[in-house]
Amino acid sequence: MTTTSETWGPVEPLEPALSVRQVLSLERVLAGDPEVVAGADRLDRPVRWVHVAEAADVGVMLRGGEMVLTTGVLLAGDEGAQAEYIRSLHRAEAAAVVLGLGRAFPAPPDVMRRAAERCGLPMVVLHRPFPFAELTEEVQSRLVRRKFAAVSLSEAVRTALTGLITAGAPLQRLLDEVAHHTGCPVVVTNLAHRVLATAGERSAVDDVLRDWERIARQAGGTEGDGWIRAELGGRGERWGQIMLCGYRGDTAGGRLLADRAAEALVLHRMLGGTSAHTWEEQSAQSLLTDLVSGVVPARQLLPRARAAGLPVNRRTFVPLVVRDGDPAHLDRMLRLLGLPGLVAELADGATAVLLSLARDQDAEALAAHFAARLRTESGEPATVVASAGPRTGWDDVPAGLREAQHVADAVADSSAALDLPPVVRLRDVHLRGLIRLLRDDPHVQSFAERELDGLLCGTAADDLLAVLRTYLATGRNKSRTAQLHHVSRPALYRRLEAIQARLGVDLDDFEQAASVHIALLAHDAQQA
Repeated sequence: MTTTSETWGPVEPLEPALSVRQVLSLERVLAGDPEVVAGADRLDRPVRWVHVAEAADVGVMLRGGEMVLTTGVLLAGDEGAQAEYIRSLHRAEAAAVVLGLGRAFPAPPDVMRRAAERCGLPMVVLHRPFPFAELTEEVQSRLVRRKFAAVSLSEAVRTALTGLITAGAPLQRLLDEVAHHTGCPVVVTNLAHRVLATAGERSAVDDVLRDWERIARQAGGTEGDGWIRAELGGRGERWGQIMLCGYRGDTAGGRLLADRAAEALVLHRMLGGTSAHTWEEQSAQSLLTDLVSGVVPARQLLPRARAAGLPVNRRTFVPLVVRDGDPAHLDRMLRLLGLPGLVAELADGATAVLLSLARDQDAEALAAHFAARLRTESGEPATVVASAGPRTGWDDVPAGLREAQHVADAVADSSAALDLPPVVRLRDVHLRGLIRLLRDDPHVQSFAERELDGLLCGTAADDLLAVLRTYLATGRNKSRTAQLHHVSRPALYRRLEAIQARLGVDLDDFEQAASVHIALLAHDAQQA
């Protein structure tokens, strides 16, 4: 059984680590009447541990993040030792020092207070007698519970992600699980900081992507404000990173979650997931599929396009659709020609290519050059590259992609594409394009069935339909039709007579032949 968020239930991010301010607000600490005498602006420092120490050289025993409790009994009367004591705590990166007032220091010592203020070290004095053991017990137990909660959450995430990988879940499902556990947007990028995948609440993800250029520039900086990164790679090679964007919990806990997520993504990639596509191809496919479908407004997809590395400001967009093209080969072709763009496989053997060109570039010439190189490289002179007119507005791109796909569909039959230009446009598909647009109309369907009824079933129907298709496509050229079907002229005449008899038409009559031709185009479009 796969363990997912449905079985574990919602997971809240871990609360931030205890800060000096939070420790001072504990009920047991308040009983000691604490007063902050220095470093009041540093009270949000995290407390890693509480340490009771009277030694003057306590700094050498610390690792950083400790709240040090002392009565100062060994420092009384020696102002030099008092100042050095504070400086040593500062060098050791202690979180704060708490001085219990009493016989050694009946009032806050000015030397220590001034030194702490200069160093930016929070210094707290307790005005009432207070058993240090109660404070250490309270804080240590809270810290241990937090540590246990972090480990438990880490294991819950690891178990859930491993279960998904075992079940063959796609990358997006894994990221959705990570976003569920972290409660913040999750972004996966390549080494160039191009966004490959995202997860999380849609509006929050969009907010991140809208500011992605700035975020990407700072991606190599230090973590902070909930921005937590983990590297993706293996066998000594880095190939990306996963980022938690605005994680609200403890930084250490967030880093633990990011590491668990990174481990899962590396394993998912090593195992190949459920698709042969790379993450880069999946990212482009998701974006272009959403653009073509029109389900998501183009304006909402603009941040995704920009974050994926597509130039979008003051650009000319050229939507192309290639029939039976290899997406990986097309992507390599774009890189070879230095053309910015995205490549994604659509349905039915079609591949979308969205070029993004500078406004001063000749869009039609570059599209023609791309098509010519593609035909030369592939060795397939009949390769169909369909194009819509250049678009200067991003909002017009979806309609352009749909137009290019429509043109590609209209010339899907390779025999019809032999005499077409390198880049096929709407004006080149003529009647075939119109029929494609109307193929689902019930009236057109009824017309096609009525006109071709005699050839849609019965003995030799398929062979006669093929002969009719070629005869009409060649402009009723009998010699060419006989040659293409490898039959003699007399044999062809007999088949044409059989076709006319079954349909009850005279193919020498232009209007009747045109009617049958339109019906055949509609029939083929419906079958496609």
